[in-house]
Amino acid sequence: MTSDETVKEVRLFDLGGHLLDQYRRTFARFYRENRKLTISRESVTFVLGILSAGTASGLYIFVALATIAGRLTLGDLTLYHQALVQTQDRLRMIFASVNSMYEANLFLTNLFDFLAFEPDIRPDPGRHAVPRPIQDGIELRDVNFSYPGVREPVLRGINLKVNKGETIALVGANGAGKTTIVKLLTRLYDPSAGRVLIDGLDMRVYDVASVRSQIGAIFQDFVRYHATAGDNIGYGNLPLKDTPGLVESAAHRSGAAEAIEGLPRTYDTTLGRWWGDGTELSGGEWQKIALARGYMRDAQLLILDEPTSSLDARSEYEVFQRFKELVAGRMAVLISHRFSTVRMADRIYVIEDGRVSEHGTHEELIALNGTYATWFGMQASAYQ
Repeated sequence: MTSDETVKEVRLFDLGGHLLDQYRRTFARFYRENRKLTISRESVTFVLGILSAGTASGLYIFVALATIAGRLTLGDLTLYHQALVQTQDRLRMIFASVNSMYEANLFLTNLFDFLAFEPDIRPDPGRHAVPRPIQDGIELRDVNFSYPGVREPVLRGINLKVNKGETIALVGANGAGKTTIVKLLTRLYDPSAGRVLIDGLDMRVYDVASVRSQIGAIFQDFVRYHATAGDNIGYGNLPLKDTPGLVESAAHRSGAAEAIEGLPRTYDTTLGRWWGDGTELSGGEWQKIALARGYMRDAQLLILDEPTSSLDARSEYEVFQRFKELVAGRMAVLISHRFSTVRMADRIYVIEDGRVSEHGTHEELIALNGTYATWFGMQASAYQ
């Protein structure tokens, strides 16, 4: 409710009261649970306090009677009094410490679980570096994949290949597994079964840092960094972020330069609303920034996952004109629901229910008259 990213819908759909009610109900539930724990804890503390006070009172009476009877001196009385007071203080401190340890342990369990977490995929400089140039291409061979904790596989027996200098496109319904294929190509995950090959060798024989350094990716859910425009682009190749002209060149190739040069401090302008001097961009301008970030690397494989979903028709046309120049001689994977974009690929793979149901050129798939041809016809009819 306090984010500028949600304020439009909150106001338009009048969600403020509903969300506040949900917050109050959630707060009330946590309050009741916390109150129950507090009462339980304080009850134990109260009982222990009574026992402690009773024990101390009994000892006071015993010492006083012994002093009156002459068995203890006045000095002994003072000594025992001080000992009892200190014992009570120490017991209270012990009880308070045990209580704090119990509360802290509720959070420390999560902390220790986090600290004990070991990534499955780690950089290993001792492994092979990815060859440059890649000669044969990148291939997914009989790949199955399920996300951790999920039994149902997302990919089933996937076979596809990106040859050297080739652009392929992945098309399919939402949830078909297209973005999961990208995650395997970038080795964010390893396959549950099957192999991902680079020049015929399993990707796992290469250092993962070397693999990722050869890939430039623009994801559909790109990140909007609340940093300067120059840093937003430079994060795509951190070691060369401050190289003169490199950020500007990437911005021109993505079409972001025009928007950036109109900002108050051009590439030094802070983007986003987190900081007081920040400048907000439109969705299409943010997407151009993300494209520029992907263009920062001299990558052998470019991956574009719905790279123009927020762009107008003219900007999309300009982006893909530059994209054709950029991918010349490189491998590229393109994911898009727009068939005007998809048809520029050398080969197209249709993904359905985690499987490759069709693949070929645009002309071959139209002639096949299958799923691709049906989808293409549906989209084309909207423009007639």
